[in-house]
Amino acid sequence: MTNGKVVLITGASSGIGEATAIRLKEAGFIVYAAARRLDRMKGLKDRGIHILKMDVTDDASMVEGVESTIRDEGRIDILVNNAGYGSYGALEDVPLSEATYQFKVNVFGLARLTQLVLPSMRKNKCGRIINISSIGGKIYEPMGSWYHATKFALEGLSDCLRLEVKDFGIDVVVIEPGGIKTEWEGIAIENLTKVSGSTAYKDLAQMVANLFAAAYKQASSPDVIAKVIEKAVRAKKPKTRYAAGAGARLILFVREVLSDRAFDRLVLGFMKRYK
Repeated sequence: MTNGKVVLITGASSGIGEATAIRLKEAGFIVYAAARRLDRMKGLKDRGIHILKMDVTDDASMVEGVESTIRDEGRIDILVNNAGYGSYGALEDVPLSEATYQFKVNVFGLARLTQLVLPSMRKNKCGRIINISSIGGKIYEPMGSWYHATKFALEGLSDCLRLEVKDFGIDVVVIEPGGIKTEWEGIAIENLTKVSGSTAYKDLAQMVANLFAAAYKQASSPDVIAKVIEKAVRAKKPKTRYAAGAGARLILFVREVLSDRAFDRLVLGFMKRYK
């Protein structure tokens, strides 16, 4: 399933988005890579990938990106909603302005871009929307209330959307990465330290930061997720969810079999190893 199909990928300047753009281009897809900074996508452009300046919190840039792609190619067959980031800190410490921005990036921007591509997909009676969630959409940890809230929301949004667009020949797929070597950890640690590093929650914040730093060393390459995305894109009948990356399947299995209280004890006990 390539046939010159047109793919739009957000958050493509690094990490999973960049790896996916490269992999799908090499597989024969027409790839449009979108991110806020064009200068960081020069390498993609050199590979023959189309680049778009797009900020998922800026409606005008999303409208222009979708319209220009459809104008040039006549359609968008696949949307990979990858843009997102991790903002960490104790719920008491995080300003609501930051929480709002987290939702704008991870949920509302994704939803708006999906709204923009759906008319073309419905017209063509086919399409595929790939939403990059996280195992964080199924599990939880201290200091991550707003990040996990966005990923839990994305899981529910994707399930509802899948039913809404089924009769139009459009598939909705959720990708749930585990530990991946991207800029995510660095941004999350920086935000966590800045927000809760000197508050009443500083000890727990330090444990979480230490855990992130240790987990990064064991994390998988972004191409692990890019391979799964390619699989989901190529499949005649894709799964509704794919979990991949360091620890993903094991962690999701443990969460499924443990009660909330048992999982609480497991998480907090594990955190104490990183004092």
